[in-house]
Amino acid sequence: MTHVEDELNSQPECWTRAGAEAAGHRRALPAAGERVAVVGCGTSYFMAQAFAALREGSDQGETDAFAASEFPHGRTYDRVLALTRSGTTTEVLDLLARLKGRTPTTAITADPDTPVMAAADDVVVLDYADERSVVQTRFATTALTLLRAHLGLHTDAAVADARTALAGALPEGLVECGQFTFLGRGWTVGLANEAGLKMREASLSWTEAYPAMEYRHGPISITTGGTATWMFGEAPEGLAEQVRATGALWIEGRLDPLAELVRAQRLAVAVAAARGLDPDQPRHLTRSVILAP
Repeated sequence: MTHVEDELNSQPECWTRAGAEAAGHRRALPAAGERVAVVGCGTSYFMAQAFAALREGSDQGETDAFAASEFPHGRTYDRVLALTRSGTTTEVLDLLARLKGRTPTTAITADPDTPVMAAADDVVVLDYADERSVVQTRFATTALTLLRAHLGLHTDAAVADARTALAGALPEGLVECGQFTFLGRGWTVGLANEAGLKMREASLSWTEAYPAMEYRHGPISITTGGTATWMFGEAPEGLAEQVRATGALWIEGRLDPLAELVRAQRLAVAVAAARGLDPDQPRHLTRSVILAP
C-alpha cells in the first residue's frame, strides 16, 4: 500500500478527532462577525475556498479566500487564517511575516517543529493528520472538518459517509475514462477544484473543475464518450441529462461532499495504478514549496 492510500484510508478517524477537538480551539479560530481572509497554497488554497463559502453561507461574517501569494494588502481584515500542512511554505511564511503586528493571524498546520509556529499569532496543530505523501489527503480534509465543526456544520453523518466512500466500489468504467471534470456549487466549488488537483498530481490525468452553472458556458464542449463529469453536491436542474446526452459518464454525488472528495482521492490512486504510476512520487512536485532567497 502506498503512503497516500494509507493516509486517505485514515480520514474517518481523523475527522472524528477534529470534530471532538474543535471547541478547544475556539479562541484561535475566527469568531462570528469577524472579517476574515483565508489563505493557502495548492490544496490548502482550495480548502480555503470551501471554508470561506461555508462561513459566509452560515452568516458568520464576510470571508475571502486567496492564494497566499495573491493576498490583497490594501484590504483590512480582523483575522487572517493560514492553512499550511508543512508549516514551511515560502509564500505563507512571507505573508504572515508581513502581517505580524498589523493583523491577527492563525495558522493550521500538521508539524509543530516548523517556522509557522513563530510566524503566526495563534497556531492549531493537527499532527495526527500529518502525511508522508507529497499528495495531500487527510490533512486537508481534517483541517476543513475542524473548521466545519467550528461553524457548527460537522456531523457524525459526514464521518459515516467517509467510511462508505472508502468501502464502496468506484463506478464502473470510471477508471478507464480519459478526461475528468469536477463540478461544485457554493462551498463545494473548492472541493471540485481539489478533486481535479488530486487527479493531476497522482495520476497525471487531464482534469478540469468549474462551478456547476458555468459548465454549460463552454466547458461542456469537451464532454463526450470516454469522459466523466462528477458533481459534488446537488446538481442544477437538467444538467445530468445534458451530460448524459453527450455520451459522457455522469457521476452524481450522493454522499456528504467532503466524503465525495474521499472517493475522488481513491479514483486518483486507482487511475495511477492503472497507468503504472506511483502516486507517492508525483512528477515535478515536492512535499513543500520552499523558494530559495
